[in-house]
Amino acid sequence: MRNSRFPRTLDLPVFPWDFLTPYRVKATACEGGAVDLSIGTPVDDCPPPALAGLSQAANSPGYPPVAGSDLLRNAICSWARTRNIRCIDEDSCLPTVGSKELVASLGWQLGLSSADTVLFPDVAYPTYDICARLAGAKGIAVSSDISTWPRDAALVWINSPANPTGWVASKDWLRQVVSWARQVGAIVASDECYAELTYGVGEPAHSILDEDVCGGSSENLLLVYSVSKESNLAGYRAAFVAGDRHLVSALLSVRKHMGQMMPAMVQQALAGVLLDREHVGKQVARYQWRREVLGAAISRAGLKIEDDCEAGLYLWVYDPADRADSLVRSGQGADWRLLDKLSQIGLMVAPESFYNCRPGKHVRVALCVKDEDIKKAARRLEQSF
Repeated sequence: MRNSRFPRTLDLPVFPWDFLTPYRVKATACEGGAVDLSIGTPVDDCPPPALAGLSQAANSPGYPPVAGSDLLRNAICSWARTRNIRCIDEDSCLPTVGSKELVASLGWQLGLSSADTVLFPDVAYPTYDICARLAGAKGIAVSSDISTWPRDAALVWINSPANPTGWVASKDWLRQVVSWARQVGAIVASDECYAELTYGVGEPAHSILDEDVCGGSSENLLLVYSVSKESNLAGYRAAFVAGDRHLVSALLSVRKHMGQMMPAMVQQALAGVLLDREHVGKQVARYQWRREVLGAAISRAGLKIEDDCEAGLYLWVYDPADRADSLVRSGQGADWRLLDKLSQIGLMVAPESFYNCRPGKHVRVALCVKDEDIKKAARRLEQSF
């Protein structure tokens, strides 16, 4: 007889992309098939430094170090210095198996429990909420107005450039976050995975560990970084966390017990792309072209991109002719109506409801499809609206 006590519920929501199935069917049925702009998965080639690193370390029969190889940790520190980060060293960083596993599990890896509160942006990557749920903590979505944040928070997630909105935090706002967190004793985890994907700026978005932001101290601060998008390495699961040495040491201890180690060849590949950055500029240029072409078509179709959507891998789009409903059930708001309208011309996007606990009007439009598909999406928009 089956033991009915297990599995116990973790109070997790339904994986949101499962709700897109009927719209995907509709988009796929269009002549020429669907152009999937709903998920941010890279489509361009992996860069030469990654392929070289993978090849060089392919013969790696032993267990790789959980803390990362000396080469990788040195590469992380070298990369950090290019972003005006000087408050970390080889003992205050470690690789993670992609960034999502760390984002989701950071709370319980740090020992948070039902007595703790986790804050995250009110329009945000859904996995910050999962971080609170898996730790059994209380998750609270907050605005960018720091004065409204609950002062009993144990962990605060911030994200700049933001997924899905493309908003970029100013250096002054980041300073305020650091000051507030140190006053209340909270940990700040800054997800900076899209930092290099800035357009017309010429430099990455500011880091929480920037000398001018943190005052030269990484105390209670963690930076989470991934090369999935800037280096097209989502399939490698190559990311790292860096910052407060005490916190990183605690994470390392947990991860040793879990056997949570990045394969040696991936460590070598990650070191390669952190040390050789030429390919990043080329990839950013690709995304900038896609952004400009698709953005122009969106505007000509009568849709709007939010003014503060400045960076990242997505366009935050709405239909000014529609309105955001004050109270709707999932699948019935202005965001879902726009999703449905776009699916009818073969374009798949993601509704704001995936990123916001309130009714919304936006859809997230990803830039990571091949150039030919960007042109196809632009033509469909201009011909159908």
